Amino acid sequence: MIFQEEITKWYHNNKRALPWRDTTDPYVIWLSEIILQQTRVEQGLPYFNKFLEHFPTVHDFANAPETLILKLWQGLGYYSRGRNMHATAQQVIKGHNGVFPGNYADLIQLKGVGEYTAAAISSFSTGEQQAVLDGNVFRVLSRFYGISIPINSTAGKKEFTALARSLVIGQNPAVYNQAIMEFGALQCKPKSPDCAICPVQTGCWAYAHQQVQDLPVKLKTVKKRNRFFNYFVCMVDGEILVNRRGAGDIWQHLHDLPMFETISETELSDIDFLIQVQEMFGKEVVIRPVQKVKHLLTHQTIYAKFFVLENFMINFNHKATIKWVSLDEFNELPQPIMISNFISNYITKV
Repeated sequence: MIFQEEITKWYHNNKRALPWRDTTDPYVIWLSEIILQQTRVEQGLPYFNKFLEHFPTVHDFANAPETLILKLWQGLGYYSRGRNMHATAQQVIKGHNGVFPGNYADLIQLKGVGEYTAAAISSFSTGEQQAVLDGNVFRVLSRFYGISIPINSTAGKKEFTALARSLVIGQNPAVYNQAIMEFGALQCKPKSPDCAICPVQTGCWAYAHQQVQDLPVKLKTVKKRNRFFNYFVCMVDGEILVNRRGAGDIWQHLHDLPMFETISETELSDIDFLIQVQEMFGKEVVIRPVQKVKHLLTHQTIYAKFFVLENFMINFNHKATIKWVSLDEFNELPQPIMISNFISNYITKV
């Protein structure tokens, strides 16, 4: 049995019909690859279609306002990807005369394009002999070849990279790379893969040694950080007070509500909490708790509490990032999905 031949044969019989597989345009492939990072195909496909509709060329993307890009990105998470894409498109306009590169050497120089993405775009668009290594490929290779070295270690990356490069030699890189990624996504799944119908079962080390669920091995990641956000809903005559988030933290340049962070969950009975609210909104402010939300991010868990305020006063000189907007205007602004969901649910109940 030749591993690459079996994987490729399986791919031709089982591959999903996905729009970015019908093109060799590196710009379109780049859109799909960045959108699908940390995102399931089912979730990412509508975003890909939406972005391609709004920005059919890299010129359209580069010339778009960041606010629109972040708004279209809303709900995908990892918003730095959207901001990096905007910078990349502008980099292509300035440094490549508006022609999106299709070779690895140029791609790896673009902002937000790493080794995997450069290998994927170059092999899919120009047939360059580059080997892709994403989570699906790591899993397939680790199980089939019985490699227990952690995939997120320096030594592991080196060993898997060498193996992946050896396997792509003599293959059609565009087909083989997509085949092994698709195989990992659909057949050699993280949990409960259907080994009984696997075409490479007879050569699979993990299957023979009953270690399918033990591979691949990954070093433990840093423990998640818990954060406690207190949001304040201030509405007057159909307008709402919003805050534009700055740099150096999550949700950069997105819009949420006026808030402050505390080291633990707060209650209205907490004197320190009441003092802080009154410093922001005046001593006569009336505070009404309305909702608690737990929001999971990769390295953080956000515990958010929402409070509706009445009889409040705002000193805009103390907080230049907040402003009044209509609800329609707020709906057009890019927001963290947690905020968007809360506003949608809250407004329907008002």
